[in-house]
Amino acid sequence: MAVLYPPAQPSLSGDVVTISRFLNSPTLVARRLRTLAEQRFIADVLLSGRIATTSGSVLYETGETIYSDRAPQSVAPGAEYPLTPISTGNASLAKTVKWGNDAEVTDEAIARQLFNPVDKALTKLVNQTVKTVDGVAMSAIHSAVTQNTAAIATWTTGSPSILRDIARARGKIDALNQGYDPDYLVVDDATYANLISDASVASLLRRENGDNPVYTGTFPVIDGLTVLRSPSMTNAGTSSAYALVVDSKALGAMVDENLGGPGYVASDGVGIQAKTIREDETDKWRIRCRRVTVPIVQEPAAAWKITGVAA
Repeated sequence: MAVLYPPAQPSLSGDVVTISRFLNSPTLVARRLRTLAEQRFIADVLLSGRIATTSGSVLYETGETIYSDRAPQSVAPGAEYPLTPISTGNASLAKTVKWGNDAEVTDEAIARQLFNPVDKALTKLVNQTVKTVDGVAMSAIHSAVTQNTAAIATWTTGSPSILRDIARARGKIDALNQGYDPDYLVVDDATYANLISDASVASLLRRENGDNPVYTGTFPVIDGLTVLRSPSMTNAGTSSAYALVVDSKALGAMVDENLGGPGYVASDGVGIQAKTIREDETDKWRIRCRRVTVPIVQEPAAAWKITGVAA
């Protein structure tokens, strides 16, 4: 994969000096890191809030209603207005965790394969960070979101009611009347395959359209919900697999901590930090990737599970 950042592109046909210049440049490493990491965290999509902490912990409230404790009352002329308590949510405390890995790239590998081992090391470090953080975030969501409805029929049978199942779950969230507006449907890969290939859903799609999932392999929107698939869905691929309808604007946040430290660079908006370390005594580079974060679910009622989607 070509790297298109100035001043010079570390291409597969470049020289060792060019690649070393890249590894020595925090700006180039940060841009490359962002290219690899952006839009790959499902955790950052579902928990769209952004909270920065300098203490390593965050105090937050969960389940706060948008209403006052008492309804307004009739007020007689000249009478005082009645008072109502304004309740807050339940207080919770979360502590950030530093997730990280190092990888080594020798001078021999760079001399023989040029930029490939560097690019491969960065890619794999980012991928593993994505997988780990997403798994932690989805586990937090799975534990916090308890409200659910069972699918009318499993989505693996010959006659599922997928659209109705999704509409019912969305209706349950709307009926809470807390101002939630669901925008995502999250499924695992197996459930996504059942969704995209279901005949009853396909019959409702516009025909002879280049955006049809039959041609593109993607199912972007159903009942106003953007469909996301993630291997990090808890219990995915088992009899307890479920689909998740989410209002990502209200569900929660990712709390990131910037530890600083010399030589570290950060990818804007994603939270990953990286550092390249030259080890002259052993003729190699050490590439480090880390994220210091914790997911928090502030409004569990902003999501709804559809259980029993797999047989």
